[in-house]
Amino acid sequence: MRLFLSTLLLASRLVSAEDGSAAWLRYAPVTQAKNSRLLPAAIIALNSTKSSPVYTAGQELRDGIAGIFSKELNVSTQARRTSSAVIVGTLTAYTNDYGDLEDAEDLEEDGFFLSTEQDQVVIVGHNERGALYGAFEYLSRLAQGDLSPTSFISNPQAPIRWTNEWNNLDGSIERGYAGPSIFFRDGFVLENVTRAAEYARLLASIRINGIIINNVNANATLLTARNIEGLARLADAIRPYGIQLGISLNFASPRDLGGLSSFDPLDPKVDAWWMNITTQIYAKVPDMIGYLVKANSEGQPGPLTYNRTLADGANMFARAVRPYGGVVMFRAFVYDNHISPANWKADRANAQLEFFQHLDGKFDENVVVQIKYGPIDFQVREPASPLFGALHNTSTAIELQVTQEYLGHQCHLVYLAPLWKEILGSDLRADSRSSKVKDIVSGSRFKRPLGGYAGVVNVGTNSTWLGSHLAMSNLYAYGRLAWDASLESEAILQDWTRLTFGLDQEVLDTITDMSMKSWPAYENYSGNLGIQTLTDILYTHFGPNPASQDNNGWGQWTRADKASIGMDRTVKNGTGNAGHYPPEVAQIYENIETTPDNLLLWFHHVPYTQRLKSGKTVIQHFYDAHYEGADTAQAFVRQWESLKSKVDNERWNHIMFRQTFQAGHALVWRDSINQFYHNLSEIPDESKRVGNHPYRIEAEQMSLVGYKLYSVNPFHAASRHTAIVTNSNSSAGIATANITFVSGTYDVAVNYYDIIGGKARYQLEIDNRTIGKWTGNLEDKLGHAPSIYLDGHSATRITFKGVEVRHGETVRITGQPNGMEPAPIDYISFLPPGVVD
Repeated sequence: MRLFLSTLLLASRLVSAEDGSAAWLRYAPVTQAKNSRLLPAAIIALNSTKSSPVYTAGQELRDGIAGIFSKELNVSTQARRTSSAVIVGTLTAYTNDYGDLEDAEDLEEDGFFLSTEQDQVVIVGHNERGALYGAFEYLSRLAQGDLSPTSFISNPQAPIRWTNEWNNLDGSIERGYAGPSIFFRDGFVLENVTRAAEYARLLASIRINGIIINNVNANATLLTARNIEGLARLADAIRPYGIQLGISLNFASPRDLGGLSSFDPLDPKVDAWWMNITTQIYAKVPDMIGYLVKANSEGQPGPLTYNRTLADGANMFARAVRPYGGVVMFRAFVYDNHISPANWKADRANAQLEFFQHLDGKFDENVVVQIKYGPIDFQVREPASPLFGALHNTSTAIELQVTQEYLGHQCHLVYLAPLWKEILGSDLRADSRSSKVKDIVSGSRFKRPLGGYAGVVNVGTNSTWLGSHLAMSNLYAYGRLAWDASLESEAILQDWTRLTFGLDQEVLDTITDMSMKSWPAYENYSGNLGIQTLTDILYTHFGPNPASQDNNGWGQWTRADKASIGMDRTVKNGTGNAGHYPPEVAQIYENIETTPDNLLLWFHHVPYTQRLKSGKTVIQHFYDAHYEGADTAQAFVRQWESLKSKVDNERWNHIMFRQTFQAGHALVWRDSINQFYHNLSEIPDESKRVGNHPYRIEAEQMSLVGYKLYSVNPFHAASRHTAIVTNSNSSAGIATANITFVSGTYDVAVNYYDIIGGKARYQLEIDNRTIGKWTGNLEDKLGHAPSIYLDGHSATRITFKGVEVRHGETVRITGQPNGMEPAPIDYISFLPPGVVD
């Protein structure tokens, strides 16, 4: 009877809509509920203070067990002897009330001990935060149907496990794709901090212990009295989850906000100003974790303005927070964005090392240098930054990016844990000893007191938190890896999938397969062989635009010309970047024969005809990889379709829309990159695919009434370089053509452009039959606004499946412009079953 009831509960959960707000903390009923009789009969939380994470743990255990097993347990805050209870508390509290617990003697800061081997479940933390982590671990196991007895200690590998939220005081989020800020609006901290508390709960469940709440491009007015009061309100809301608040600082605040004549870090008045403002903040937020600083990069002020060192700047803040136990995270993302592409030796990838290596050992002990995982900027593939191996006497942290700035803006499925694992496992061989990045940032390799992880997350008010249900696997994986970088990507993913979508094996297998293929697929259809993500670096960082990489001061160059491609970063002939690595690694990267193919174009400038280890030429690899990656994206649609009856409708539809968009946009990427390099190199595709699209009717070749031709820029963002737009922004246009394909059943796809500033309407007809109608309103659906131009960002596709077509019929598209959007169309494809355009 219990099994029958639990099965009904599970079925009802599947058919009811879910908006994603619960993320992986759904506590959905599971069929193993028949074993709920094995659960303890009560919960004892050894702390009665409501702001305590231990008190929170008791409430969480109560709610979780009620959701999973439909079993209501009372929570007591008084220790008592009982034969069946979940006991949660700190090691000190447990010892005081129940005696010594020898199994927990090896607990470290934030660590926990969990035992389910007896009738009593014992959850003990080294501190209150650790006890909460243990409670979440226990509930995670129950929610995945794991009732097996266990007993173990879990300690964190690194003390710093923070998120960076690039939130602006006006409520916008830089590189955020899920709605406005949960912390700020109209220049001030929000009055209602409920959403912030809910976010803190999510982070605590994956053992994150700090949030930097504002953009690294910081606004000095965060330090006004009203906002400092707001910081206290936020800190109070997140404290019960063991999360501590931190803030980013604008280096010029003493001048811009404080009225001083300078912001020179060696000016005693400036130093005193920071001491004073820090005292004010800690009076309101006594457990603030500290400051994050971006200085002298991308136009931000910093100590170099006064010919002071970056260490001078960092140490000024370190002195201010030291009395309170605070930490200063100082970003290594410092570079000149006006370097000359005419200089063959110039290389932005050298900047981190050049700015920081000579300062090793000159930072105060409570300063941590925060280093992006690669030398450039969150690209689809980079080598590990050489700076990790160069700072032996300075604490470091790795900066990872959960928000998909260069990797599809949460509109493309890209599971990032395998990328991060590759970087964390990179062995830099400092002093010819094992020097994996994960061991460096944990502090263990160079015996540093601090170190850890900073993840740029950028959650928003969208119910899915990140704008995409599947993108949440990246936030979950970030927390898990920050705690224990030895975990496997697939195992983390499967835990997240069971917690988020339930225990159905087909759902688990399908999401696992899609997600584990997603990073390689994105790399294939964006930028491969180490050439970086070939997106538009001058605009949105979303769609394809390889030409934007070169001939500017930003330094994300490909050095592509008619005959060759790639950055020469060798010591012998190039920028010397390969030599920035310790000798054993430098030797590998210096030699083209030993450089891995997937980093070939990162370290070497080669002809398009250079043979890879696979035997293919560079250019043929480009062509093949872009087709392979796009094909994988098409397969994701079919895979997700197969789960229609196994996932609730709301989430299924939301993900189906995004996978369909990704499939279409992957074709835009494929064609754009291939067309660009085909035109540049004039080397044909051996398979004769590039530029050959037999199933397309180009819009510019149709009969046009009210439409005109439009030369798309960049040219490769349109099939055959040209699209059509309406003659005016008020009158409809009509494009018609005779169908020359044989009669049969086709999927009819329309590639068009959906730009910001209007919502054009379209109607597709064949003879007198209406095939479909749609509106250009992706700006309302994607979570971000792609572009105001016809380009690789706004290019998209809609497909109508199973359309009966007869040879000689007339296909007609009517486009009604709206606002700035002139109903742009690129082409129509008539695709036989199973054919990808």
